[in-house]
Amino acid sequence: MLKELYIENLAVIEKANIEFTQNLNVFTGETGAGKSILINGINAVLGQRVTKDIVRTGADRAVISAVFCDLGEQSRQKLDELGISTEEGRLYLTREVSSDGGSIARINSRSVNVSVLRELGETLVNIHGQHDNQVLLSPDMHIHILDGYADAGELLEDYRVSFRALQQTARKINQLNSDANKKTLRVNELREIISAIESLAIEEGEDTRVEEELEIAKNSVILSEAVYAAEKILNGDDDSTGAVEMISDAADRINRYTEIMSELAPLSERLSSAQIELADIAAELSSILDDLDVDPQRYDYLNQRNDELRHIKKKYGPELSDVADTLRRSAEELDTLENSRISLEKLNEEKNRLLAEVSKKAKNLSQFRHSAAKRFISQVTAELEFLNMPNVTMVVDQKPGKLTQNGMDTIEFLISANPGEAPRPIARIASGGELSRIMLALKNVIADKDSIDTLIFDEIDTGVSGRAAQKIGIKLRQISGIRQVLCVTHLAQMAVMADNHLLIEKNVSDGRTVTTVRPLDADGRVYEIARIMGGESITPLLLENARQLIDEAANTEKTVD
Repeated sequence: MLKELYIENLAVIEKANIEFTQNLNVFTGETGAGKSILINGINAVLGQRVTKDIVRTGADRAVISAVFCDLGEQSRQKLDELGISTEEGRLYLTREVSSDGGSIARINSRSVNVSVLRELGETLVNIHGQHDNQVLLSPDMHIHILDGYADAGELLEDYRVSFRALQQTARKINQLNSDANKKTLRVNELREIISAIESLAIEEGEDTRVEEELEIAKNSVILSEAVYAAEKILNGDDDSTGAVEMISDAADRINRYTEIMSELAPLSERLSSAQIELADIAAELSSILDDLDVDPQRYDYLNQRNDELRHIKKKYGPELSDVADTLRRSAEELDTLENSRISLEKLNEEKNRLLAEVSKKAKNLSQFRHSAAKRFISQVTAELEFLNMPNVTMVVDQKPGKLTQNGMDTIEFLISANPGEAPRPIARIASGGELSRIMLALKNVIADKDSIDTLIFDEIDTGVSGRAAQKIGIKLRQISGIRQVLCVTHLAQMAVMADNHLLIEKNVSDGRTVTTVRPLDADGRVYEIARIMGGESITPLLLENARQLIDEAANTEKTVD
């Protein structure tokens, strides 16, 4: 549940610290006092889009912080995915919006992207405003409402797996049925690519080996001179003594006297080891010198091979591994094209199989929805009757159509609010007040399907009054028995149901408009309810009526039928 909300420099709200209870929290106040700003603040801290215009004039930034406790399973799973732990079971969300348009989001003091804050926010709070009624006015959304009620998710996903496979197969068939001339040109192109690459018989890593050998061949003269000189220094020649013989002589000279002077023994051994190592080096230099005798034909081959490999890499590379990949892909595509007739027959067989599978699953899904629609109509109708729409008739108009990702059905909710009138599309007959009640009925029906523990209703009382408003208030109070509810209202019939009544006031201080939010005590509630009912002329009779309404509301049970 939302435990606490802190707002600073948000539009006309300079500072506000609001505490909530776990049941029904109601906001009231005069028109223009700032109730919509409060909802905007909650939206902001939940990661929804905001603009720099929300920052209070003259302030550098707006800050909105929220504290949640008793988190639901869905929220805890999302936090686990993010690697974020709660502090003593509490979750702290913060959103800062700068006057220059910048924005900072934090979860438990850890900076996150606003999109992450939004993902988490969607598991914490469900906000219903007047714009949500557009869902009811859009028939395309009705199928999602029914599927959500029916728990059709698993059945729908199983259908979509088969449907996506059918789509992929159909795309492959269309590709094979493309223009024959283009196919012939592509076959010739692929054959040229394959021939050009295969004719070179390239070995893995060959380009590196050829480049290294060619570089040695190009420098064979200077390399030979250097190796010969080094070998001569070590082995000597007819005119000079080499280092190997000189070191051997040095070792012999001091070895004669090791018994007289023990310190000479290890030195003699080291000289002997050095003589052996230098002799080995000299032998290897001699072998290398033989290899540096470059065959002119080999040299020409290396130059030609190096040019071939560079050309093929430039065309299909940049690396030999890329050339190999091009060969593999070209061979696979050529095989597909040359065997398109066989492939097409197989794909058509697979398409027919998948079409039968998808059609069967779509039919099962349709039957599942048809069965769920009966229960859905019964429950929604009962809710609407309670909400002062006793003569309402609801129909789920389910018609078969072409296969889509949602099955074969088109779904539209039809309503008749008056006896004797045929059910018609909601958009053509429902008033604003009726839309609000229909949406509330839907939310109540699917409440046990929803894991979100906090519901916010922004002016759900639009277009209703009297008995209907009282029924909406009772229903909100009932819902608050299993969910935390926040409600912005203009009507006394709903405000009296509050467990926590918060007053939003707008005043002028030092020439600036300031909006404050404060909880009302018992006397404050009586006065505010009287103000809502009678305006500024608050009489003793109005106060008494307000007190009576509050007492009656306190006895309303918090149970959802």
